[in-house]
Order: sequence, then structure tokens, then C-alpha cells
Amino acid sequence: MPDRRSPTAFEEPPLSRASDAGHPDGLPCPTGLARFNAAPQADAEAALLTCCGSRRWARRVAAHRPYPDLDSLLAASDEAGYDLPVPDLTEALAAESSAVPPHPAPPAATTALRAAHAAYESSFGHAFVISLDGHRPEEHLDHVLAGIRTRLSHDPDLERSVSADELRRLARGRIVRLLSGPAGPPGRTPGPPDPRTPGSGAAIPYGPGPFGLLRAER
Repeated sequence: MPDRRSPTAFEEPPLSRASDAGHPDGLPCPTGLARFNAAPQADAEAALLTCCGSRRWARRVAAHRPYPDLDSLLAASDEAGYDLPVPDLTEALAAESSAVPPHPAPPAATTALRAAHAAYESSFGHAFVISLDGHRPEEHLDHVLAGIRTRLSHDPDLERSVSADELRRLARGRIVRLLSGPAGPPGRTPGPPDPRTPGSGAAIPYGPGPFGLLRAER
């Protein structure tokens, strides 16, 4: 059974590319996508579950490997998320968590955010999810607060649809991060870490994922 971790949201960074100087025999390093394509099914599913908490979604995305490029993988992620049945969407939302923003904020703003999260979770029964791609870090708090206030007026069906859209955006950014960065020393198969740091659903940078570029130890 793949591991499941509690996530929050992240912005989408550029995908790291293969290096010509990271492999001990001088060959180009395998890209994160190549490592993901070659991973055992269970490992791929476990890693994908750190991007979206639906097991159905993770199985579908992992089952369609190999992917020729990142765009194909992201398209498959979107497709698998578009028709998630309500129980699977509920499962994915249950895996999300709301937390305080990672960037310094005045105590009053942090208190307001916590109160807004509590009101949202009381109304809809799950954490507030939002993608903050394209927003500067100093804008995150205001954008999250505005999003919660707007979406508190939604009925449950509309908010479920909006949340599903946000989950798809979040999954895309998390997949990119999963495949980016150094993967660890040769000969060691890293387990799937949680590429999501607490942060009120905000877009937060984090460290390398298990399918990033393989670099040799010096």
C-alpha cells in the first residue's frame, strides 16, 4: 500500500533538466521523468499520492507510464482529475491540510487567517485548497483570505467543483517539483518524501523530490 502524506499547496517551478556532469561515468544523468517512468508501480503511486491524495488518481497516472515528456504527464494528471467520483474527491480533499502562511505575517493577520480556515472547514468539512501560482509570496496571505471569504458563500456543490479545480492545479505544480532537483546518491533508491510543506494552502518552495536529477557523490 503506497504511503500517504498530508499535503498543502505549492507553486509550479521550472523542471530541472539533465546534467552532463553528474554521473560517475560521465554519461548524462537520467531526468526526473525518466526515473519516474522506470520506478516500480507502488513507488510511483506513493510519490504521486504526495501530489494528490486520491488513490484512484495516483493509480491512473502511474498506470499510463511511460510518458514521453512533462507536458504529457501533466495532461494525464489533469485528465485523471477531471472525472474523479465524489468519494475519490473527498479522499483527496481529506488528505489536504490548512496551516499558517510560511512568510512572516502580523499576529492579527495570522489570527484572521486561522479564523477564516476554521469557518471554511466548519462549512464544508475539509481544508481550504487554493493554488497560488503567479502570486508573489507577500501576496499569499491576502489572496488566501480573499479566496476563503469569497468561497464561503458557495453552496456545497459549487465549492466541491471549485476545490476540484484547485486540486488539479496543485497536483500539476507538485508533480513538477517531484521531478525536480537532485534525487540522491547513486545506488540508493529514495523513498517518496512529502514534497509539501505546511503553509495554509500557499505556494511554498521545498526541497528535491525522489525523481529529480541523479547526481554523483563527490
